[in-house]
Amino acid sequence: MKINVNGSAVTEIATEIVKKLHDAGHSAYFVGGAVRDLLCGQMPQDVDIVTSATPAETAAVFPDTAAVGAVFGVMLVKEQGRCFEVATYREERRYLDGRHPELVKYTDNPETDVKRRDFTVNGLLCNPETGEILDYVNGMADLNRGVLRTIGRAETRFGEDYLRMLRAVRFAVRLGFELHPAARRAIRKLAPKAAQLAAERIRQELTLMFTGEAPGRALEMLHATGLLAVLLPEIEALRGVSQPPQFHPEGDVFEHTRLMLKSMALADESLAWSVLLHDVGKVPAYFVDESGREHFFGHDLYGAQMAEEIMQRLRFSNHAIDRVTRAVRNHMRFASIPQMREAKLKRLLADDNFPLELELHRLDCQSSHALLDVFTFVLDRIIDQAGEVKLPPPLLTGLDLINLGLQPGPEFKTILEAVRDLQLTSRLKTSEAAAGYVRDQFINK
Repeated sequence: MKINVNGSAVTEIATEIVKKLHDAGHSAYFVGGAVRDLLCGQMPQDVDIVTSATPAETAAVFPDTAAVGAVFGVMLVKEQGRCFEVATYREERRYLDGRHPELVKYTDNPETDVKRRDFTVNGLLCNPETGEILDYVNGMADLNRGVLRTIGRAETRFGEDYLRMLRAVRFAVRLGFELHPAARRAIRKLAPKAAQLAAERIRQELTLMFTGEAPGRALEMLHATGLLAVLLPEIEALRGVSQPPQFHPEGDVFEHTRLMLKSMALADESLAWSVLLHDVGKVPAYFVDESGREHFFGHDLYGAQMAEEIMQRLRFSNHAIDRVTRAVRNHMRFASIPQMREAKLKRLLADDNFPLELELHRLDCQSSHALLDVFTFVLDRIIDQAGEVKLPPPLLTGLDLINLGLQPGPEFKTILEAVRDLQLTSRLKTSEAAAGYVRDQFINK
């Protein structure tokens, strides 16, 4: 089979790199995801290249190179302002830590290189000059059948690199494929080993899944393979936690969370993890009253604490942790928004985290009782402000209170909040009027 690789600047520059290697007497091919995507009718965002050239020989062909994986024979080649990984054919033996091979040996045989790789659909080679596809692992058949299968024995492939278990789920979900039964069995057997992976790698793979094409399916597949119970036991624990059907006709907390993930559009990291963790506190908060009705008093507070612990465990940045925990902590306050005082509502709408919290609220309602009256109320208020949800500068500061003769202390907060409330309801419009209010109410009273 032959394909046309031209169509983007990335593939055209990568083709020039391969041509230069060919002209220097080396064999070279596109490999992996780029070939897979081209066969699926998609232009790849990046292209990996494999070659018979050693790192030194690659450096001799391209003046602008850097060794980014010298132990593994990987060179970074910069051409026309873009960087491409060019790797020497190799074979790897004796993985001792479930992540890194103890022995790496170069080879001049592309088939040997391919057969050390993870999945058949990622083991296809393409000569971009001719468009010819080399398939040593029956990857084309699996691509056509929509099956993700390991190259060689599944348990061996996953045992070499435990991260491949997570990548298997991510690729299957992204491509809309089914896991080959042997791959599924091997992951279920080796799933506990995933706990040995670096937290950063786990976080990266999970985030890619939950911000990808089908995050709801990713959650299902993580559960089915046993990886969810190992990596996110707090989410696995949501299964079977029933909810009042009048508010949650969709089912238990796990199903509610899955539906929210499924309903996300263009999710970023903060939204995906806010959705995933927003009801995690329902497990410790679960309570059944005398009439048999379930309650989850304080689950927002439990959840915020648990979300912080989970995200710290996965080494998220402090900024990411703050955004998500605030969203989890605040997701129950929307019911009271229509009754809020004007000043408090204006503060809420102007909060930098509010857009995230509003979208979390919309998904929460849409994936349960489907009542969006509060969401509509908030949108109307934002429209009333011409979409500009900003607070004006405060009329007074602590320094202004000192200049009025007050001594710094806890009372300052009370005074400044009172002034701010009157300002936001337009009852105080100038600093002079605010100073007069403070004199009347707090100094000359």
